[in-house]
Amino acid sequence: MQGPHHANNSKAPITRGFYERNTVKVAEELLGKTLVRRLGSTVLEGIIVETEAYRGADDPASHAYRGPTRRNEVMFGEPGHAYVYFTYGMHYCLNVTTETAGQAGAVLIRAVQPVKGLAEMKRRRGTEHVKDLSNGPAKLTQAFAVTKTLNGHDLTSRKKLYVTKPSHQIPLNITIGTRIGIRSGSEKPWRFFVKDNPYVSKR
Repeated sequence: MQGPHHANNSKAPITRGFYERNTVKVAEELLGKTLVRRLGSTVLEGIIVETEAYRGADDPASHAYRGPTRRNEVMFGEPGHAYVYFTYGMHYCLNVTTETAGQAGAVLIRAVQPVKGLAEMKRRRGTEHVKDLSNGPAKLTQAFAVTKTLNGHDLTSRKKLYVTKPSHQIPLNITIGTRIGIRSGSEKPWRFFVKDNPYVSKR
């Protein structure tokens, strides 16, 4: 039986109530869900297989640790929106906002298993290797055409970018670990990934 935050239509976006919860819980429960990107008549889909949770004042690794800024204001807003930022002067990262309005939280989507629109993903990534399409946050945003223009986008709408219930079932042997590539807060067990899935960025 599905919870109240799930729609009956498997292709319908997950509703706001799913995101309006504890960030760490949302990060774990996003595994197995489907990320959908609409590019005109082209639809890209991938199963979320790796996430990381980032909170607010209790998380020194978070952009929101020191309070609201112009860059992180989406994290303090309504849950269920895309938080997209540019990092290392090279690539974008896709997050979904969580918690309640005014309380910062976001989940970084680190990797997905591509299931639809692979030809378009290969073109955007410049590779024929399927396993190299979206096995990391930068690869994922390139494959799914996610840029800063989607920062603040409402993920509960059926437009452009959203998350749905699983459209494909995969084994969900969830492993919990520490987050990658951070200095402060590295001890927090807030990274979640599907064990033995070949699309996880680092296992």
